[in-house]
Amino acid sequence: MDFITSRRTFLQAVGVGTVALGAASTIRGADKPIQGFEQQVADPNASQDWKPVSDKKVRVGIVGYGVCKFGSAFGFQDHPNVEVVAVSDLIPDRCAELAKECRCAKTYPSLEEMVKDDTVEAIFLATDAPHHAEHAILTLKHGKHVASAVPAVFGSLEQADQLLEAVKSTGRKYMMFETSYFHPDLYAIRTLYNAGLLGKLTYSEGEYFHFMPEPVDSYKGWRIGLPPQWYPTHSNAYYVGASGGSFTEVSCIGMPSRISHLQPANNSYKNAFGTEIALFRTSEGGMSRMAVSWDTPGFGGEMGRVRGQLGSFYEKFQGAADVKLPNLNRPPLPPTVQPGGHGGSHGYLMNEFVTAILQDRKPLVDIVHALNMTVGGIVAHQSALKDGELIKIPQYSLT
Repeated sequence: MDFITSRRTFLQAVGVGTVALGAASTIRGADKPIQGFEQQVADPNASQDWKPVSDKKVRVGIVGYGVCKFGSAFGFQDHPNVEVVAVSDLIPDRCAELAKECRCAKTYPSLEEMVKDDTVEAIFLATDAPHHAEHAILTLKHGKHVASAVPAVFGSLEQADQLLEAVKSTGRKYMMFETSYFHPDLYAIRTLYNAGLLGKLTYSEGEYFHFMPEPVDSYKGWRIGLPPQWYPTHSNAYYVGASGGSFTEVSCIGMPSRISHLQPANNSYKNAFGTEIALFRTSEGGMSRMAVSWDTPGFGGEMGRVRGQLGSFYEKFQGAADVKLPNLNRPPLPPTVQPGGHGGSHGYLMNEFVTAILQDRKPLVDIVHALNMTVGGIVAHQSALKDGELIKIPQYSLT
């Protein structure tokens, strides 16, 4: 039986509009929007039944206001349980703009100065990907909770071990803001999985297609020629974020690119691949195909599908006819918070991080989920460099 008969019906059922209002962010100096930043139509029911879990305000610092303007994009400044007490960007003009957007008077010239401020309880790192792990470790060691943009680490297994140890030793909250986790489809898949309606996942697919015929500007050019599987979390979430499991080994094929900045001589990574397709074995004994591509035109975005022993999900749930479905709607947001970009996920990620602090619990996309999504991609790129050799993947836990 088809419980949800179409993608349109499904999206309506979970309370997300299917038409974009337009881009909230643009590449600096250009007119075209950055993929994923299209704002979703405001959902009049997004705040239905929302109740505060505390009257406390978490004092948050925000670092980074680069090309994507992520610092203000997740809505910390609009949450009733948040006070944005400080912001920072290395470039003064951007720092001033971030302060204005976040309605914050206090600014710092760097994260290194902000972490010394004892009034800051938690910091959101919207900095460049190569520094995410270093910045998170620094923040944790100063006794502050951390939320980070993706990926958790950048091409380094050693950094993964260091970040995990910092989370363990400090006891602070760590959350990676993987946007796919609160896409309506993946939220529904996770809910169905946790209710036992999918069974073990025998097969899953995730895709992150972002066509970049020209490199996207970035701090010190870190995006130029980036190995696709070093930025794997948008796709890998369609297994890790569905089941909470991990990848145990991988074979990955990389395809040489025809695009100039993806030629080895034209990027600092000496990377030749514009597309990398990974086949993972999962901790449940199933298989996952995860694709990341910068050089294939056509439809783009973050998407996925799963097949389990009891049911499947691809735009709709298919399973036993006599099953009572759980509530597939995403949790309510505070009335002042909008879902935002990346499939209407921004506000939900921010609210989950803030609520986890207030309730003193593990956030949804914790350090284990973050590393299991990120490190699988790092090892996949190693496999691609070895023509698809099957390689085991490190496993992570908090115990």
